[in-house]
Amino acid sequence: MDTIYLDHAATTPIHPEVIKTMSEVMEESFGNPSSIHGFGRHARALLDESRRYLARSIGADEKEVYFTSGGTEADNIALIGVAQANKNKGKHIITTQIEHHGILHAAEHLEAIGFEVTYLPVDAYGQVDIEMFKKHLREDTILVSIMMINNETGAIQPIKQIATLLESHQAYFHTDAVQAYGLKPINVTDLGVDLMSITAHKFNGPKGVGFLYAKQGVKFTALSHGGAQERLKRAGTENLPAIVGMKRAIEVIEENNYLNFERYKQYNEQFYTQLKAACEFVVNGQYDNQSPTILNVSFPNTNVESLLMNLDLEGVAASSGSACTAGSLQSSHVLVAMYGADDPRTQNSIRFSFGLANNQDQMIEAATRVARVVNRLTKK
Repeated sequence: MDTIYLDHAATTPIHPEVIKTMSEVMEESFGNPSSIHGFGRHARALLDESRRYLARSIGADEKEVYFTSGGTEADNIALIGVAQANKNKGKHIITTQIEHHGILHAAEHLEAIGFEVTYLPVDAYGQVDIEMFKKHLREDTILVSIMMINNETGAIQPIKQIATLLESHQAYFHTDAVQAYGLKPINVTDLGVDLMSITAHKFNGPKGVGFLYAKQGVKFTALSHGGAQERLKRAGTENLPAIVGMKRAIEVIEENNYLNFERYKQYNEQFYTQLKAACEFVVNGQYDNQSPTILNVSFPNTNVESLLMNLDLEGVAASSGSACTAGSLQSSHVLVAMYGADDPRTQNSIRFSFGLANNQDQMIEAATRVARVVNRLTKK
């Protein structure tokens, strides 16, 4: 029995073209980009080319892209680095209760050193309320961080509307776009954000590499100290094969005119339709306002631990939420924010997420296997 991978929101398989490109770089371009000899200059040329391409992919200038080890580091720099550099203007930060732990734990750190953080609630669909945001925005707010697409439910947040509200405010606006980049074209100017986090392994690139977009003029301090890399904002020799691999991953997506969006949407719809006909479940969130890559559902009268164990035995790889906490099987903080800590949906929900490792035939088979598990577990 072949295992069907439905956990692309946790990580995606590396595209074959990316593997090929990275292998070539590792074999042929081993120089340090900071070295002045020919090997170093060749490596620097690849680094600069990758930075320019990735910047263009979001409508930014190359000087606004800072390479990181991934989304979590980019989130930490955006939150902690910006807060530390702008604390003379105020110490109030706004984020949400449903952010990735890269943001939430950074926010907790800032609270421990004297900053005040407002964690906005969400409604039962996982959406931030604009009026609630306006109510909590203050003159001394220096930073707002709201994710573009939630990594557990796929809920799409009103980023552009919030950016419009901040146009005449001193606060910088950061968005974690880890689940969004690569699905549809993103232009940071049109979107209105000042900072944005990206990680390569969510769009068929390698793990351990990402970047932070920081608009020119945004003040932030470095969190690591050493060499002069990344314009003194992120010390350490650049991971050149991974950076070039990240560039190749988005190149493949752009060369195919972002066709993955519609393809993954079809996978989602096929799986949803087949599953709906075969067992009982409730969608967590609003099905028609979610990322096509993510479907988070509650199976009444089940337990998430039993579900995951039996799905694995049936050859379906899924998760209970964020890959950063799934191993603990704790209640999802996202579902708790949506429904409350005592709601059974926090204990019986599974996230299915679609991507490169899938095809249409798998969707029918996967839904059949999931329904078989659910019906077996709920049989009286």
